[in-house]
Amino acid sequence: MKFLLYLFCILIFFPSSCSAIEEVILNIDDNNAPEPKAEKIFDEDDKFTLYEKIQDIKAKEVKDTNSTAYLLDGILTKKFEAGPFETMHFFGYYRGAVNIDVSNGADSVYDFSAIQAGINGKFRGGKNYYEARLRFDPLDGYSFLQGLPADIYVANASIPHHTVIIGNTRTPTGYEGSRSDSIIPFVARAQIARNFGNTRKVGIRVKGNYDLIEYDLGGYSSDTYFRSFFPGTEFSGWVTLKPLGKTKGKYGKLNLGGGLTAGKNGTDYTVSGLYAGYEYKNFMANFEYAYADGYNGTRTISSNKAEGFYTTAGYKITPRIQVLARYDQYTPDKDFSDDIRREYSAGVNYFIKGQALKLMLNYVFCQNDLFEDSHRVILGTQLML
Repeated sequence: MKFLLYLFCILIFFPSSCSAIEEVILNIDDNNAPEPKAEKIFDEDDKFTLYEKIQDIKAKEVKDTNSTAYLLDGILTKKFEAGPFETMHFFGYYRGAVNIDVSNGADSVYDFSAIQAGINGKFRGGKNYYEARLRFDPLDGYSFLQGLPADIYVANASIPHHTVIIGNTRTPTGYEGSRSDSIIPFVARAQIARNFGNTRKVGIRVKGNYDLIEYDLGGYSSDTYFRSFFPGTEFSGWVTLKPLGKTKGKYGKLNLGGGLTAGKNGTDYTVSGLYAGYEYKNFMANFEYAYADGYNGTRTISSNKAEGFYTTAGYKITPRIQVLARYDQYTPDKDFSDDIRREYSAGVNYFIKGQALKLMLNYVFCQNDLFEDSHRVILGTQLML
C-alpha cells in the first residue's frame, strides 16, 4: 500500500499524464536487446529507502531519448544471491492515443498501441539473458491468446561484439519497422513500416555491433501471431554502416543501412529497403525507401507489388521539447498506380522523463487518390515503469 501511495505521488507530480493513468497496465519496452537497454534513473543501492529513490526519480533528468528508460527501474529490479537468475527486472509499458478526425465532425477514438508487462534480466554466470513480455492490447483479426506473446527469448553475448538470440522477437524488416514503439518519433509508424514490418516471428538471429558497422541476420518461421505451425521459412537481415563511428560524435551520427526480408507463407514474398539517417546535437533527419514483391507484415500477407518512402526531420527546442515534420508516401499496389497514399505530419514530443514518461501531439493530413482527404489530430501518452 505504501508503494502505491508513492506511485500516486509521482503521478500527481506529473499531472499532465493523469488522464491516461486509469488505463495503465504494466508493460515492457520493445528493444529486442538481450540485456535491458534502459537508462538507469539512479544507481541501485540498498542504503536508499523507497521514499529516497522516489525523490531521486523526480529530480533526475533523462536526456537520452534514443533509448528506452524505465521510470521505476531501480525499484522493480531484483538481484539474487543464489539460483539460476542473477537479476530480474519487472517492467510495464503503456502507449495510447486519442485519434480525432477533425475533417469528419471531430469524431474521436481511443487506440492502444501498447499495453504490455513482463520480466527481463540476466542468468547467473556468463553473458546469458532473457525476456518474457506479454501484450494485452487488442489486435484486430486475432484472438487474445494469439496476440498475448510478444518478445519471448533467451540470448547469449559471449562472443565479443555479438549477440545470439533464440525465440519470438521483432524481425529487422526495414529500419522503422524493426524499432520499438517506445522510440519511434511519431505516434504512428510510417506506412511502409506498418505494412511491411512491425511484426514478430519465432527464429534464431545474430546481431553484431562494431564502431563502423552493425548487422542483424536471422532465420525464422514465416508464421505471425501463432496462426499456424511453421507454414514456411523466412530470412530477414539488415546491415548498417556508420561512417562517423570513430569520431565519438564530434561530427554527429550518420547511419546508412539496407536490408532484405524474403520467405514463403502461402505465397512467396520479398521486401528490400534502404535507409539514411543523420543526427547532430539537437537536429535529426532520416529517409527510408522500401519495395515489396509480396510481404508478410503485422497486418496481412499480400502478393502485391508495393513500394513507399518517408522522410523525417526533427529538432529539440529544449531537452524536453522536440518538434517534428514528416512526408510519407505509399503505393499499395504497383499494378494499380492510381492509388497513391500520402501523409503530411507535424508533431511535438514532450519528454517529461525521457521515453519513460512522454506526451505526444501529432497532426496528420492524409491525401488519398481514391478516397476523400482527411485531417487528424492525435494526442498520445507513453509510460514505462
